[in-house]
Amino acid sequence: MKTISQREFRDNSAAVMDDVAAGETYRITHNGIEVAELRPLTRRCRPSAEQLVARHLMLPRVDYAQMRAEADEVFEGEERVDDDPWEREWG
Repeated sequence: MKTISQREFRDNSAAVMDDVAAGETYRITHNGIEVAELRPLTRRCRPSAEQLVARHLMLPRVDYAQMRAEADEVFEGEERVDDDPWEREWG
């Protein structure tokens, strides 16, 4: 990590920005006191469709009956809706 003054940053901003783009971090001082840090952004890669499908295939399978039994145990006597909202007729 490099430390530079506000004046150095102003006078050499293009070179400093090139360094930051290459991964360098700068601390900037004003009157000898560190006031800012200039660092590269963390870039997250967007996964491709193939990568998303591969991740999906690695997910554990859901056992609906077991999940329902566990929910019934947790919520005990509370009233629940048993119909499938996707099969409802609207209108």
